[in-house]
Amino acid sequence: MEEPGQLKRAAIDATAGAVAGGISRTVTSPLDVIKIRFQVQLEPTSSWALLGGDISRPSKYTGMLQATKDIFREEGLAGFWRGNVPALLMVMPYTAIQFTVLHRLRTYASGSSKTEDHIKLSPYLSYVSGALAGCAATVGSYPFDLVRTILASQGEPKVYPTMRSAFSDIVRTRGFRGLYAGLSPTLVEIVPYAGLQFGTYDTFKRWAMTWNQYRSSSLSSINTDNGPSSFQLFVCGLAAGTCAKLVCHPLDVVKKRFQIEGLPRHPKYGARVEHRSYKNMYDALNRILQCEGWAGLYKGIVPSTIKAAPAGAVTFVAFEFASDWLQSILT
Repeated sequence: MEEPGQLKRAAIDATAGAVAGGISRTVTSPLDVIKIRFQVQLEPTSSWALLGGDISRPSKYTGMLQATKDIFREEGLAGFWRGNVPALLMVMPYTAIQFTVLHRLRTYASGSSKTEDHIKLSPYLSYVSGALAGCAATVGSYPFDLVRTILASQGEPKVYPTMRSAFSDIVRTRGFRGLYAGLSPTLVEIVPYAGLQFGTYDTFKRWAMTWNQYRSSSLSSINTDNGPSSFQLFVCGLAAGTCAKLVCHPLDVVKKRFQIEGLPRHPKYGARVEHRSYKNMYDALNRILQCEGWAGLYKGIVPSTIKAAPAGAVTFVAFEFASDWLQSILT
């Protein structure tokens, strides 16, 4: 198949990335909403933690099943997709920018624009290009991530009925810089997260191709196509998403706390994060550790990990298929 030109290649990567991101975000939205509710809750998020400490107020959410039941009872099925519109407006340009920048960086590093040549890059270059692509995508789409977090965390009764009202109030109360609240821990998080996600994905994909080559040679197969199957791509994405999320989750908790600082919430959801509660990222990590323990830095880790695995798998598989399909009709 003829390799498309630079402009056409960028359009393919951007479109395939946007499609992959949109599908992945919509499929995993319920787990993301539960994760956010846990992360912004100052009280313990597990029933066993309540038994061991002197807690002055009850926790709203104490487990995945209980949180799922409560959200469904109080907000209906739509509650699990709360904030999905700004989430799509965030994740579609995010993944579009991410995969476009990623392909460009790998083209420079490998000296070739062919995707099959990019898999030959060293793991180090795979990690670095993934991290840089993640940073570029984060800066370009961050305000929508902020609004998505606020809408997903507010519960009932709603503080902001629409995305527009949330944007307006943030700009009015915090200024334009308020749209980038929590950007620092996000960038610190995205470097290892995107690096691990893309680096481990490439590593697992390379292992799958080596295994296919070994299997075809041992079976004396005449089939020379050793590319990974759809199932192997899904498993590679699953493993990549899980590894990245487990390492970077504490920084995601800090980011969420900065994003919802000063947000009015109904008292039934517990204490709110007051405005300027944390001086900076390191102060936030220390305060959470002191007040909530190590468990505080891993609030929402269960739904987050459960979400990260299929999200990574769906994103990579959808991107591979969308990219191949677009390339086939445009070349």
